[in-house]
Amino acid sequence: MAAFSLISSLFHASSPATITFNSPTKKTDLTVPRPTKIFILHNHRLVSPVVSIFLNHSRRSSNSKPSSFHKLSITRSNLFPFSFALDSFLVLCTSLALSSALFIADVDAASAFVITTPRKLQTDELTTVKLFQENTPSVVYITNLAVRQDVFTLDVLEVPQGSGSGFVWDKNGHIVTNYHVIRGASDLRVTLADQTTYEAKVIGFDQDKDVAVLRVDAPKDKLRPIPVGVSADLLVGQKVYAIGNPFGLDHTLTTGVISGLRREISSAATGRPIQDVIQTDAAINPGNSGGPLLDSSGSLIGINTAIYSPSGASSGVGFSIPVDTVSGIVDQLVKFGKVTRPILGIKFAPDQSVEQLGVSGVLVLDAPANGPAGKAGLLPTKRDAYGRLILGDIITSVNGKKVTNGSDLYRILDQCKVGDEVIVEVLRDDHKEKIPVMLEPKPDLS
Repeated sequence: MAAFSLISSLFHASSPATITFNSPTKKTDLTVPRPTKIFILHNHRLVSPVVSIFLNHSRRSSNSKPSSFHKLSITRSNLFPFSFALDSFLVLCTSLALSSALFIADVDAASAFVITTPRKLQTDELTTVKLFQENTPSVVYITNLAVRQDVFTLDVLEVPQGSGSGFVWDKNGHIVTNYHVIRGASDLRVTLADQTTYEAKVIGFDQDKDVAVLRVDAPKDKLRPIPVGVSADLLVGQKVYAIGNPFGLDHTLTTGVISGLRREISSAATGRPIQDVIQTDAAINPGNSGGPLLDSSGSLIGINTAIYSPSGASSGVGFSIPVDTVSGIVDQLVKFGKVTRPILGIKFAPDQSVEQLGVSGVLVLDAPANGPAGKAGLLPTKRDAYGRLILGDIITSVNGKKVTNGSDLYRILDQCKVGDEVIVEVLRDDHKEKIPVMLEPKPDLS
């Protein structure tokens, strides 16, 4: 390669070069335009640069001892053929060596002569790259398989009906994701960052908060738990990073800022409101559901769960369940396999129906006798013997907090615990009544 560089600099340089011609009588400088094949006048003979080097060296050493090169007896008649032959031979050898090196190294010929320098990144770019590389091993790809029967052969097959992302919670193999990612699955597969796939078992889920916990029997050295942060002190405007594995091929990273806090969305499974949701403009695609939302230190601050877009594409409005809410749910699911959330034990009418009646509150449609509300004496909506509709109780407040719709009722109950006694104020006929109700745990639906 060094020989080729020397010859290239002599023969194929793009800028003019100054050549010094040495002779016994005078010394002359000549500017030669390039690319040009250069011949040097050596003792009144035109020779190539390579031969000139040998001849000059031989002449300098002739005073001490005749060199073997002088013994070649180069005369005026045979100098040109010898110089051209020697020069061509060296160029040929260099070309063959370079070609062999390219062939052995399997380097593209067009890029073989391109000298690449290390890419220079800004400080914030280096931080983002490092964050992505350190947290990628914690993000997994989840495949939701469902049982289907072939129409023609009647064979029962497992076919993918959805996919999403998740992340490693601990070294025991617990994987956290959204409930809507695994809903309706007969079998689940989890693919780790090294592309190894394991069958997953559902440990538990919370439909109301759209959180689910899976478990895989993977070696502990392959499990990289994600660092868990805090979401209580988040600020609008701080940078966030969303990592997902939407198609199981490779991980993706989107960046943005927190554009809103304390938002409220509805659970995709039950319609129950989820409070204190993080709003971000980081692109959250459908395949990124269940993936982590990280802060600038690489700590988990939320689970990417939904986007607001009529077309289904990312429109710059994404939502993440805060990690403070997720941590409590995951701890209960890992320990007990379910979430002990208090309920009133009623079914209520849609908010639009109550608005048409001209009242404000929650209309009780059903209150089973074995439920908390039924035991306390709340009246459901029913029909009389003539088929006329008799409205049940309308809940207007709980523990003195006003209730105007179903979201208000859920928000108040989320602040209560199982076993608490609450005072429910209802509108019955033309008067209001206050009824004490003992809250009970939500039945296990897993």
